[in-house]
Amino acid sequence: MAQKRTNKPARIKRSSMDVRVEKVPGGSAWRLLHPRCALERVEDLEEVRAMLEGGEAEIATEELRWLLGGCPDMIAAHRILGDVSLEAGDVALARGHYGHAYRVGLAALKAGSNPAPLPYSIEANQDFLACARGLVTCLRQLGKHEMEAEVAEVLLRCDPADPLQVEGTC
Repeated sequence: MAQKRTNKPARIKRSSMDVRVEKVPGGSAWRLLHPRCALERVEDLEEVRAMLEGGEAEIATEELRWLLGGCPDMIAAHRILGDVSLEAGDVALARGHYGHAYRVGLAALKAGSNPAPLPYSIEANQDFLACARGLVTCLRQLGKHEMEAEVAEVLLRCDPADPLQVEGTC
């Protein structure tokens, strides 16, 4: 039997792990839509934050790695691991976590035709923008000034009023 042909474009299947971008209803701003796997782990992140406040960085780090095993593009987990690594003086590891989260967010922006603004004032954008800032800090410390400027430019384009912007880069 012959297949019926239609003129409909093929639907692109999205993974439950994709980060996407959408326009905020009733406004001109945009926000990131985090994958279901990240949203399901919000309570786990709160527990991790409590562990860190209690001085249990090693256990918190293991928990974050476990969370990333089930949701590798969880921007918030990469932000926390980047922060912990930077605080411990491991700039290269911090750069890896911030950089991964930045690339995930940037891919979502590119897939959405680079919409702006993506303001820090919208909670869903805060971890991505904080990771971009953290990446700028790491790149500066590593002497990667051209890359630093590129990331700072994206940060500035996303939200010119971002309170996390690094002094002297934007």
